[in-house]
Amino acid sequence: MPDDAAPAVSNPKAAIRAQALAIGFDAVGFAPAELGADASANLQTYLDRGYHGDMGWLADTADRRGHPRQLWPEARSVVVVGQNYGPAHDPLAILEHPERGAISVYAQNRDYHDLVKKRLKRLARWMHDTLAAEAKVFVDTAPVMEKPLAAAAGLGWQGKHTNLLSRDWGNWLFLGEVFTTLALAPDGPEGDHCGSCRACLDVCPTDAFPAPYQLDASRCISYLTIEHTGHIPRELRPLMGNRIYGCDDCLAICPWNKFARRTDEDAFKGRLELTAPRLRDLATLDEAGFRQVFAASPIKRTGRARFVRNVLIAIGNSGRAELSETARGLLDDQSDLVRAAAVWAFARLADPDSLRREAARRLDLEPNPEVRAEWAAEQPDG
Repeated sequence: MPDDAAPAVSNPKAAIRAQALAIGFDAVGFAPAELGADASANLQTYLDRGYHGDMGWLADTADRRGHPRQLWPEARSVVVVGQNYGPAHDPLAILEHPERGAISVYAQNRDYHDLVKKRLKRLARWMHDTLAAEAKVFVDTAPVMEKPLAAAAGLGWQGKHTNLLSRDWGNWLFLGEVFTTLALAPDGPEGDHCGSCRACLDVCPTDAFPAPYQLDASRCISYLTIEHTGHIPRELRPLMGNRIYGCDDCLAICPWNKFARRTDEDAFKGRLELTAPRLRDLATLDEAGFRQVFAASPIKRTGRARFVRNVLIAIGNSGRAELSETARGLLDDQSDLVRAAAVWAFARLADPDSLRREAARRLDLEPNPEVRAEWAAEQPDG
């Protein structure tokens, strides 16, 4: 057992590192329980420019995010861990199959929060029992700036796409933190190794990077398909292709992935039905079916309406005329969000006569103004 294998506590930092690796984490680093002024300043600039879209909770918790000790004043150090979720396949290959949906690698199986948090609790409990340390754990569910902390702990550096990059694991690390009352020597930050490369910036389908190291989330497909609760802007829809939950383009294209390794965790290996799902099958999920398919998945938190909205945009981008009937079948959906997306998808695929008939029949009867606006915008000429 990992607990039995823990080294002597004469060197607490080495003991914690060994225990974390024995528990199953792939990378471990140590940082002070504080962030430099740059982290807070960068966050404020991000908010001032409106790059957070409708993620109001980022603005609401900005002070605590920039100052970790506001979460827990007694904290002196942070143990930052990384969990490899490297895929066994090329995440970009699915983009060549427009009749199928592209789901971000991290969401193709079980919700990583559950496994990572369980292991963090084991580590925190071991630290308490063995080192007499108080500890609190965080996994992307509290106002913690995980990527700056991970960079400060030497796990990697924030690349030009703003995500954490590792020379050992590429882009594929889930992050978690143990805040502790122990005073542990920090590992020190990793240098930036992006150089002149801009592959991640150039590959972005929606031009979501105003400049290197800056992300406008309001244009990012991950934000649009996961966080955004409303109608996706019309000008961005054609750029989304068949990406229905998240987007891995800027991660997958990175040259540092040549050092990445396939994950050994079964919970992170893609389920067959989620690595290349048929859009037609996903679009026809009702509430019960959606909950069943995504019971243990992070996709469940978006809810059926938002997810089917995404699927319908992919259907509209597919160029597959045979999917027009799938879109037509959702023109009467109970969700305004779904109906609006169904109008857009149907208009992309249906022949002009079919579109004209449906518009004439539905436009004046539609109770929701946003859905009516979709019909009005799709009125065929003549």
